[in-house]
Amino acid sequence: MKAADYRNMSETDLKEQIREQQASLAKLKFNHKVAGTENPMIIRSKRREIARMITVLNDKTKTSK
Repeated sequence: MKAADYRNMSETDLKEQIREQQASLAKLKFNHKVAGTENPMIIRSKRREIARMITVLNDKTKTSK
């Protein structure tokens, strides 16, 4: 998803999405350490997606104050 898609979400939905993605990233990292993944670029893209969501969430909280 793009940042514009995340901007349309509410703060609570965005926080929940971040938690889910962080859990998914933790599983990916663990599986990569144990068995190796077929495409390690998935970890990088997941990490960047989480960072994008956190950035949008920070922007929303700053503008709401």
